[in-house]
Amino acid sequence: MPGLRSFSLFRLLIAAAAILLAFVLWSALGSRDDGTARYRTAAVDRGQLQLAISATGALRALSTVDVGSQVSGQVKSVEVDFNQRVQAGQVIARIDPATFEARLNQARADLASARAALEEAIANRRNAEADYVRKRELAERRLIAGSELDLALAARDQARARVGSAEAAVLQRQAAVANAELDLRHTELRSPVDGVVLNRAVEPGQTVAASFQTPVLFQIAEDLSQMLIELSVDESDVGQLRAGQPVRFTVDAFPGREFAGQVKQVRLSATNTQNVITYPVIVAVDNPDGSLLPGMTANAEIEVSRREGVLRVPIAALRYRPADAPEPPAGAMRVGGSELAAAIPAMVAPLNLDASQRAALDADLAAMRERMQQRRTAAAGQAAGPAVPGGGPGGGVMIVAGAGNGAPSPEAIQQAILRRVLEGFAGFRASLDEARRAAFDQALREHLSARRATLWRLQYGKPVPVPVRVGASDSRHAEVQGEGLSEGDLVIVGEELAG
Repeated sequence: MPGLRSFSLFRLLIAAAAILLAFVLWSALGSRDDGTARYRTAAVDRGQLQLAISATGALRALSTVDVGSQVSGQVKSVEVDFNQRVQAGQVIARIDPATFEARLNQARADLASARAALEEAIANRRNAEADYVRKRELAERRLIAGSELDLALAARDQARARVGSAEAAVLQRQAAVANAELDLRHTELRSPVDGVVLNRAVEPGQTVAASFQTPVLFQIAEDLSQMLIELSVDESDVGQLRAGQPVRFTVDAFPGREFAGQVKQVRLSATNTQNVITYPVIVAVDNPDGSLLPGMTANAEIEVSRREGVLRVPIAALRYRPADAPEPPAGAMRVGGSELAAAIPAMVAPLNLDASQRAALDADLAAMRERMQQRRTAAAGQAAGPAVPGGGPGGGVMIVAGAGNGAPSPEAIQQAILRRVLEGFAGFRASLDEARRAAFDQALREHLSARRATLWRLQYGKPVPVPVRVGASDSRHAEVQGEGLSEGDLVIVGEELAG
């Protein structure tokens, strides 16, 4: 039946066209901008946080020696060139010695003359002494007048004085000869150290004048396999630096390569540049292949601390707040006992506690939870009043900066809370050695002084506030801790209008 088949094909074409039209209309309506928000999210994860301080500085050799000339004259020859390795004592330049050789010859002639004069003075002294002896004998026998004996005694004393003067003249001429010999030796400039010639500021035929100050003719780096970086670090960051901290840096000559060093010294000589205070920080660098050169600019990052396996979120998540969300109270911060109890296991994890130390910790935690329960029971049915500092590790304290004139500062309240918390863990702290006790105290201090913030978690398509404690942060992530927040949760980092 041809007619029936044609009718069926026509119906199929009509149905297909209707479906296509419905799809086009649905797409057009669905793509209209209805002004609803679309959230950009990121997952809460665990990873590494590396806190680093950025700074720039210049590379230089461990020791750079400026070599100059102690005598004036015309440079006769230059024996070394740029980048040439030299040994200690090696001649690197010569100054024309003719003038100094002439001075030495003259000084030697003066010395010979002085020695001859000394011999003459000694001979005259012998003659004067012999004459005095003869006349003394004659005077004793009253054969000569006493005045003649006096003249002989004076002549003897004068002869002895002339000998002393002649001896001093000889010493003077010897010093002049030694000085002339020294000046002659100084016409040969020698390297004082083993190293590499960084700079050569002299050419053959050039006249060197060393009358007022020693001119610098060569600059020699003692050892380029070990180098230094002198970084300029802002005063706000220098308090975090310690000798031995690792440093990573790059140089423009090798943009794809990263070099390593460590902090050697934090110097106290501050520099004030347009009211900006910086301190020099010296970084020791190994340079076994000689790729790093003096004067290169180093862009460095000093690793202050590194934390592994922390719960972290992008920095943008801490900045996001829905438009209709109320402003958080200025300076408000909640220090809760339950939050502290939940955070203690993470604090002590790096301490590698033994069984007795863990038992002491469990006992103190149990006592803290018991105090928390007692306070909740005592507070039941009573109107909530303002909490006071020192409520102990079992309760919670609300700190509001600027609560009124005479109110304690947040810092003072934090110190009071810290003291009470440390008292609550006295048994556990007594079981620790000094290093572990200091680490535990520091972890408590960081926990109590940490900033509080609100994250917005995406739940069933709606933002839900989650209070968190913000810990360490780097340029991309921040450590967070909070009840109800776990790895894999989606937090909102921004929003955009649906297009």
